[in-house]
Amino acid sequence: MKRFKVFISAALLIGILAGCGASGESEKKITLGATVPYSDMLEKGVKPYLEQKGYAVEVKEFNDYVQPNISLKSGSLDANLFQHKVYMDAFSEENDMKLASVITVPTAPIGIYSKKYKSIDEIKPGSTVSLANDPTNLARGLTVLRDNGLIEIDSSANPLRVSEKDVTKNPKNLKFQPVEAAQTPRTLDSVDLAAVNGNFALSSGLDLKDALVKDKLPEEIINRIVVLEKDKNSQLAKDLKAAVESGAFKKVIQSDFEEFHKPDWMNK
Repeated sequence: MKRFKVFISAALLIGILAGCGASGESEKKITLGATVPYSDMLEKGVKPYLEQKGYAVEVKEFNDYVQPNISLKSGSLDANLFQHKVYMDAFSEENDMKLASVITVPTAPIGIYSKKYKSIDEIKPGSTVSLANDPTNLARGLTVLRDNGLIEIDSSANPLRVSEKDVTKNPKNLKFQPVEAAQTPRTLDSVDLAAVNGNFALSSGLDLKDALVKDKLPEEIINRIVVLEKDKNSQLAKDLKAAVESGAFKKVIQSDFEEFHKPDWMNK
């Protein structure tokens, strides 16, 4: 009888330990969300590092700029990669969320693409230009045109909120056609020029090298890995930062994301 009790006690102990092990393992399972091509950046440059740290990593791909943050709030994501600081701050305020940046990553620039022209110098008066209609990317698209001498913008305008109304000089009488950012690559058959976000350019089959010109990204427009503010000092946040700072991540960037704009910390 005593031997039977010992057997039961041992079995219960094993069960408890097994349960603790399962719980520990479940805490290591994480889901990261991203849009293309940042989902590839996570798969190739971040996931292997985290797996070596004992995480079981799933990378979930999104095709919009809203659900990755909603999923973060609901708890179905542990971190995401698709947004810059300006968007993150605006989304946080508008949706009553507290988001925090972990680290910036190389970011695909907005480029001016054309099936009609091979250089900026060839652009003819009256040409149509499609641009993203959301405030931040509209400002970026117009800024690229300004930086390449095609238009002038009111110097008092908020550089992150520039719109067509802030254009003070337009010597070539360019016609602006704002559309949803994801649709800009599809407009290339019907317009003369299109200002296309790098991620949408790549997902539609465009080569970043084919852009006539590309924008120069200020630090607040560079994409970053984001977590909920309550998790900004978590071990996962520290490991995500370490993954991006690793030599392995930099090698992935050099081989697969060569045309991306690198954040200042990577150039030091």
